[in-house]
Amino acid sequence: MTLAAKPGGLSPNLQGALWMLLSAISFSVMTTLIKFLGSDYPAALQTFYRQAAGVAVLLPILVRHRGAAFATTRPGIMMFRSLVGTVGMILSFYGFQKLPLADANALSFTRTLWLVPLAAFIVKEKVGPLRAGAAIVGFVGVLLMVRPMADGEFSMGVPALAMLGSAFLFAFTVTGMKVLTRDHSTTVILVWSAVLGFVLSIPGAILTWRVPEPKDFLLLVAMGAIATANQACYIKGMSLGDAGAMAPIDYTRLVFSAAIGFFLFHEIPGVWTVAGAAVVVGATLFITLREQQLARSAKLTAQADAR
Repeated sequence: MTLAAKPGGLSPNLQGALWMLLSAISFSVMTTLIKFLGSDYPAALQTFYRQAAGVAVLLPILVRHRGAAFATTRPGIMMFRSLVGTVGMILSFYGFQKLPLADANALSFTRTLWLVPLAAFIVKEKVGPLRAGAAIVGFVGVLLMVRPMADGEFSMGVPALAMLGSAFLFAFTVTGMKVLTRDHSTTVILVWSAVLGFVLSIPGAILTWRVPEPKDFLLLVAMGAIATANQACYIKGMSLGDAGAMAPIDYTRLVFSAAIGFFLFHEIPGVWTVAGAAVVVGATLFITLREQQLARSAKLTAQADAR
């Protein structure tokens, strides 16, 4: 199915592409602030500010709708999703603080690879050999990037493990969203995620608390606000355009992060990082396109059966 443009306007795919580009840019700015502030403000504390910004954005909905915003028949999944999402965010922030930005971004894309086994075991989706093979190839790309046997014995840095762990946990949040969207609105899911995420981030913030300097406080607030805007841009872009057309645009953050890392932090991606990132991007892009193709085939089959 081709998305058509409205008369005199931009096509949905082009609109979505612009939103996805804004998402990639805002994500790159956010990770730059995470890395810049990381020497003084630990990942757990930065996560607290990120979650606080999310609650602030949703505050009008919370005040206006109150009970309806929290209406759910699956509180267990909501709580589990918020828990793994908060832990995943802390691990992700730690990875962005310690790793070169290009490396951290490339490893973050492994979330799509983790979705393949989770879809099979949790959502009970049928995973064919092509998607399974693409996931395996993607993890080979990860090995190229981290090279755990480069020194003759198994060794993988904690930041890389943290980044892979965060991608794994974020895959759980995406899988949980697939289950929840069957009978929950997007607003209810966002409210639960934001409020519970904020509450769950408080203990880590207390353990790592320090009173920020006025300038740092503004940067922390900006980081949280930009992160919330980034999420909104991503959701808007994916809702407007085809997933297969939007996914390649999301990978532009690899380019942005490499440029920012080079000019601001004097980071130069290594050959193995570039090679591994290319394999991971290719594998995740294939999985995205394949899932979209299967979804379209299922929709056409359902429409034919209904006739």
